[in-house]
Amino acid sequence: MKKLIVASNNNHKIIEIKQILSQFPFEVLSLAEANINIDVEETGTTFIENAYLKANEIFKITDGNMVLADDSGLSVDSLDGAPGIFSARFAGEHGNDKANNEKLLGLLDGRPEEQRRAKFICAMVLIVNKDKIVKVQGESEGVITAEFREEEGFGYDPLFFVEEYNKTFAQMSSDEKNAISHRGRALEKLKGELEKLV
Repeated sequence: MKKLIVASNNNHKIIEIKQILSQFPFEVLSLAEANINIDVEETGTTFIENAYLKANEIFKITDGNMVLADDSGLSVDSLDGAPGIFSARFAGEHGNDKANNEKLLGLLDGRPEEQRRAKFICAMVLIVNKDKIVKVQGESEGVITAEFREEEGFGYDPLFFVEEYNKTFAQMSSDEKNAISHRGRALEKLKGELEKLV
């Protein structure tokens, strides 16, 4: 079975990717599952640059396995696109979801709905081999709520409200979220390429 290594150890992200790619006969592995212990520095200025940096560094040390990397985050229109590529460390400490959410709520405090519009962006890079590199991007639009709605979910999910579902990402089932999420949409674009490899 072909292996596809996801350049991440974020369990939430790995679960989402494994669910969405479950139709393919690939063994999808996190870095930890592939016994890779590397922390790639994200020095890019865009999501796609950071995704490529991660994918390329991991690909260099794999034994010809496919590598998939993503870089994703939240972009709030009225904050000039912030937190953007700094989404995971918006409040200073990498991966502190609660602090990041509280900082965002503080910045948007008292603002009307039209100034709370935002989108999640997910850039993905799939390196099949040295000659085949696929880059895609998915987006999902919503509104930042004025308070936490559901403590489940990760990242900014408890604050990201999708009007047509009348729910935040955190309130959705995994199937609902995967159907419309930025990551789900990026992976949907990748599926055509993956089908050629089966």
